[in-house]
Amino acid sequence: MNNKDLRKYSKIVVDGVEQAPSRSMLRAVGFEDSDFSKPQIGICSTWSMVTPCNMHIDKLAEHVNKGTDEAGGKGIIYNAITISDGISMGTEGMKYSLVSREVIADSVETVSGCMGHDAIIVIGGCDKNMPGLMMGLSRLNRPSLFVYGGTIQPGPNHTNIISVFEAVGGHAAGNVSDIELKQIEDTAIPGPGSCGGMYTANTMASAIEALGMSLPNSSAQDAISEEKIGDCLNSGDAIMHLIQNDIKPSDIMTRGAFDNAIKVTIALGGSTNAVLHLLAMAHTMGVELELDDFTRIGKQVPMLADLKPSGKYLMSELIKIGGIQPLMKTMLEVGMLDGSCLTVTGKTLEENLATVAPYPTEQDIIRPFDNPIKKDSHLVVLKGNLAPAGSVAKITGKEGLSFTGNARVFESEEDCLKGILDGTVVKEDVLVIRYEGPKGAPGMREMLSPTSAIMGKGLGEDVALITDGRFSGGSHGFVVGHVTPEAFDGGPIAIVETGDRISIDAESNTISLEVSDDEIKTRLKSWQKPDPRYTRGVLAKYAATVTSASEGAVTDKYI
Repeated sequence: MNNKDLRKYSKIVVDGVEQAPSRSMLRAVGFEDSDFSKPQIGICSTWSMVTPCNMHIDKLAEHVNKGTDEAGGKGIIYNAITISDGISMGTEGMKYSLVSREVIADSVETVSGCMGHDAIIVIGGCDKNMPGLMMGLSRLNRPSLFVYGGTIQPGPNHTNIISVFEAVGGHAAGNVSDIELKQIEDTAIPGPGSCGGMYTANTMASAIEALGMSLPNSSAQDAISEEKIGDCLNSGDAIMHLIQNDIKPSDIMTRGAFDNAIKVTIALGGSTNAVLHLLAMAHTMGVELELDDFTRIGKQVPMLADLKPSGKYLMSELIKIGGIQPLMKTMLEVGMLDGSCLTVTGKTLEENLATVAPYPTEQDIIRPFDNPIKKDSHLVVLKGNLAPAGSVAKITGKEGLSFTGNARVFESEEDCLKGILDGTVVKEDVLVIRYEGPKGAPGMREMLSPTSAIMGKGLGEDVALITDGRFSGGSHGFVVGHVTPEAFDGGPIAIVETGDRISIDAESNTISLEVSDDEIKTRLKSWQKPDPRYTRGVLAKYAATVTSASEGAVTDKYI
């Protein structure tokens, strides 16, 4: 192997007499003479002590670096930011969450683009940093792969972060004592790793594996485990193979691969955020993918996984029976996946799955096709006079398939949460939270605090919630998000009044405001666009450039 021939970008930075200053600076960070002839691998770590999801990723990055060096490359670790949804949830700080996806994508593109990295390995462990990392490496389109930080272990009594949020609602209802709330708070998060159900982090890790951009089983390994260390070490050989064969993200992240990712997300009962992020990732990769494609694909795929938040089991329990690989093999065997799609192993999906063993016969985490939890997708795209450009609901069937009630309008998440906890919200209400969209918030906050409070107060089957914001992967109940156009853009959600009747039907895929067309036009005519909430800084820049949720809420479409 001639390593020098593999250096497509780094040789511009380090070769020749004129690049002596570059080499001199690199010597200070550990380069030796032999390293300059090796392909340079940018290793983007999202390590941070701001969240348990990422607190261990510095160690994983060192293992990735070791595997890369042993395989003949030269690893260079750098960091991208991360934030914590779980910690900022329900606060003004949560407005930075979706914004961080764009900042992370910009960071990967900026650092590896500037430094001439020949390939990129990214390591993510929380909701937004995973799609952000994928978007960044897609922009550069150099040999790349993704390593998942891994899932957290459950707390005592099968608890996790959603247990804490729902205990807050239970406390308000008088069903959870002060002592019980403190016990759950103290023990539900026992250590490193991403939130333990099929919430957004595990959803996106699974989708990225199904997309072909991580090594088999990367999505289904505990954060602290020998298997996760092995995943990191093996990334070195994998990235060198990708460099040697000039296999780039554009060769892997094809339309067929995105269809595979959507189908696996549906089978697992994944987060509504997957819709937003897969749309954004496809846009960045130049793949045509639209909101309506989720409806078309959703008719073909059943929901099979009995995983939290709506089900019984946690990701750590799915890991024990084999992760998502046996599920994908079964889906492939019935013709549901495109096995010809290339993956970061250099093999096709079908080749990767050839030797995968089936699930144990006694397990009941993943249902058989003839006994699904829901016969079609739980990710339902609803349209109607309340959401002309679409909205996204998470309907597993356990909540029912339709809901009609009286609107109770709130202008912010905080106001809604207060109304739930103080008893203002009652049965048959359709809670409307608006001005929480990508531009209006700005940043499209997740409504986990209100949805968890609804569950905790025992109203999960009695109220619905709609918003131009979005939901955490931990949210469940009769909830509809991503309503577009958003209120800030003058969408019909802006003119809903408390007491209006709203009808939601997941069978006809409709969401309707039961007000005459003339009345809607009259209200819209008198509506006035509010002033932006931010005029400086990253939130102002985001609001000025972001597209609607139906287009993935990306910030570079204007170019």
